[in-house]
Amino acid sequence: QVQLVESGGGLVQPGGSLRLSCAASGSIRSIDRMGWYRQAPGKQRELVAIIIMNVGYTTYVDSVKGRFTISRDNAKNTVYLQMNSLKPEDTAVYYCNAITTSSYWGQGTQVTVSS
Repeated sequence: QVQLVESGGGLVQPGGSLRLSCAASGSIRSIDRMGWYRQAPGKQRELVAIIIMNVGYTTYVDSVKGRFTISRDNAKNTVYLQMNSLKPEDTAVYYCNAITTSSYWGQGTQVTVSS
């Protein structure tokens, strides 16, 4: 079992930055990859970024490339999503995900980009 707790969401103006954190606990050594997803009102949940834990390989959805960075701190069992140059269309609930032989989700954190 893996437990995930997200933090760092909030309200930010267009062009601003936020950093989301996802703290993992439980069977963390079994985690193969972690990722961030988001779901805007009326839309399906979409993948934003993933990181392969043992090698640090990362990949991003095209709409956030060059603006968002996913990273990990193994000592803190935490994955981050640094979000820069935020746009109103980035507004969504952001969810952390961990993959072992199962899929685990955090509770989500709201990100609102608005002036």
